[in-house]
Amino acid sequence: MRGDDAFEESAVLYERAIFQGDQEALTQATRLLDRMEADLALARGRIMHGQFLLERSSGRGEARENPGELPSFERAAGLYHALGDQRGEAKALFWIGCCQQVVRRDHDAAVPLLERALSLATQAGDQAVMSEALRHLGIAEHAAGRLDQARARLEESTELRRQLGLLAGVAANLVGQAYVAHGQQRREDAVRYLDEAAALAGEGNAPLIQRQVDEARAAITGAGC
Repeated sequence: MRGDDAFEESAVLYERAIFQGDQEALTQATRLLDRMEADLALARGRIMHGQFLLERSSGRGEARENPGELPSFERAAGLYHALGDQRGEAKALFWIGCCQQVVRRDHDAAVPLLERALSLATQAGDQAVMSEALRHLGIAEHAAGRLDQARARLEESTELRRQLGLLAGVAANLVGQAYVAHGQQRREDAVRYLDEAAALAGEGNAPLIQRQVDEARAAITGAGC
């Protein structure tokens, strides 16, 4: 429901309550507005996270955490949970985990949140959130030096992204898979992943992912494999 429509509906429900004595109408209005608030909090948190990522990629000093990001995602998660919305809660929990991992660099705090997000997204059939959670769990495994587990997580995420037609997302995952392959001394696989990632980044109009491909190629080629 669009914002204007939801506000109009809540006003109708309010009038039903005060003119007809319908207590249930107030409950319905509250749930309607809670869902709007959850969606808005999630969207705001994502914008703050996006700003962090752009600052980080700019190379102009260290990116700083927006203090509103994590509370926005936590507010969304709480509201979705109260509404019994597994799909929404899975999204919010993923973003809380992503903030912990990417912004705060705390894999220990991130992993349980990402695992819970994956579980809820799987139950809800949300392949997009499943792919995101699997990607970041793969990143955590890679950081911990568990390369076999990292490879499995990233490959599963990549397969879901292929099914969803997320070209830039597949390219980003392939960069990660190339680093894992490099760590496992699988040079041919690493090169193949980067070649495909470059093609998909171009097709998906994702120059920032192309930059990651170039950086990975330089690091892997320079270090040998």
